[in-house]
Amino acid sequence: MSASDPTVGEMTEGEVLGRILRRLGSSRAHVGPGDDAAVISVPGGRIVATVDTLVHGPDFRLAWSSAFDLGWKAAAVNLADVAAMGARPVSLLVALAMPDETRASFVEGLADGLRAACEQLSPGCTVDGGDLTVSYTLTIAVTALGVLDDGEPVLRSGARAGDAVAIVGPLGEAAHGLDILFTRFTDSAGHPVAVDPALMAGLPADADARAIVAQLRPRPPIAAGAEARAAGATALMDVSDGLALDATRLADASGVTIDLEAARLGPDVARALSGGEDHALLATFPHGSPLPEPFRRIGVVTQRTDVALTVDGAPFGGRGGWDPYRDWDAGRG
Repeated sequence: MSASDPTVGEMTEGEVLGRILRRLGSSRAHVGPGDDAAVISVPGGRIVATVDTLVHGPDFRLAWSSAFDLGWKAAAVNLADVAAMGARPVSLLVALAMPDETRASFVEGLADGLRAACEQLSPGCTVDGGDLTVSYTLTIAVTALGVLDDGEPVLRSGARAGDAVAIVGPLGEAAHGLDILFTRFTDSAGHPVAVDPALMAGLPADADARAIVAQLRPRPPIAAGAEARAAGATALMDVSDGLALDATRLADASGVTIDLEAARLGPDVARALSGGEDHALLATFPHGSPLPEPFRRIGVVTQRTDVALTVDGAPFGGRGGWDPYRDWDAGRG
C-alpha cells in the first residue's frame, strides 16, 4: 500500500469520499454532502433534472483520458442537457463505480475536473452529493439539476414552419478528435494505447490539437441556453449524438421538417452532420426575430413532409449520429 496514493480497494468509503470532498470545495446547497440527500433552495419551486452515465469502453478510454478529463467531461455533458432546456445549472450529484485498483490520485483528479468544469462552464453550479461503489468497470453517473428562474422551459417540440434553425458551438470537431485518437493512438489490432505526452506536444497547435481537446474536454456553451430562452427560442436541444440525428429528433418531436443549408455547416459537411459529442446547442427562433449572439443560422423549419430532415432541400440519406446499441464495438477496447 502506498501511503500517499493508495488504491480505492485499500481505503474505506469514508476515506475515498473525504479525498473527493476536499477537492470539490464548498457546496452552495442548503444541505450539502454528508447527509442522506442534498437540500437545494431554488427560485420558482421548479427543478430541471437530467442524468448521464459515462462507462469505460463505449464512452471513454483510460488510455486517452486523464482523470481530470473524465471529471470535466462528466460535468460538461450534463450541464449541456440542463442548458438545452433553457435553464441554469445549479447542482450536480455524482455516483462513481470504481475498480479496487483505482488510485486515490485518480479519484482526486476526477474531482478536480468536476469542480473546474462547473467553475468555468457554469459558475455557481456545485457538486452537492453522490454515491460510491465498486465495479469491475469504471462508471461515472452524474445527475444535474437546474432552475428556470422565470418562464417556461424550451422543449424540442416547439418548432414551427418558418422558424430559423440556428446553432451555437462547433460541429464535427469532437468527431475529428476521436478519428485522430483511433488513427494515431491505437495498436495494430485497433485497441487504444496510451497517448505519449511527447506526441501530444508534437501535435500542431491547429485543428488537430483543438479537435482532440474538444473530444476529451468539451466546452458546451452553457449560458447560451438561458439566453436562447430569453430571446424567444421555440425549440432547443443539445447536439450530443450528431447534428443529423438530433435535428431529426427535434423535427419529429415538433411535427415539422428541418432543412439545413450545407454551405453554413463548415468545410466538412459530412462530419458536421454525423459527428457527435460537440454538445453544441441547436435552436429554432421565430421567423424574422434576431438571433442572440453567438447563435448562427444554419437552416429553416418547413411544413412536415415524408422526411424529417433535408439538406439543401434534398432528403438526408446519410447514416448520421451515434447510437450506442448500434455503434459500440467491444472488440475495439
